[in-house]
Amino acid sequence: MKTVLTSKKPLPDPELPALKAELLAAQGELAFAYQQFDQALAPELVECCIYQISAAKARCNYLIRVIKERSPQPALSAEEEALWT
Repeated sequence: MKTVLTSKKPLPDPELPALKAELLAAQGELAFAYQQFDQALAPELVECCIYQISAAKARCNYLIRVIKERSPQPALSAEEEALWT
C-alpha cells in the first residue's frame, strides 16, 4: 500500500492585502504628521503634532503586529521591520 504525504500549507488570510494597504496608509499619515511637526511654530500646534505622531505610530505598530500574526511567512522586509523596532 502506497502512502501519499501531502503538506497542508495554511491558506493565506484573505484580509492580509487590506491590512497591508492600511499599514501603507498609516505610514503615510505618520510621514505627514512629521512634516506638520517640522513646520509647526505655535506651542499648541507642536503639542497637537506630537499627539498625531503618537497615534500614527500606535496604529502602525498594531497593524504590523496583526499582519505578523496572520502571516505564515515574514510580512515585512528587514528594512520595513527596522523602521518600527
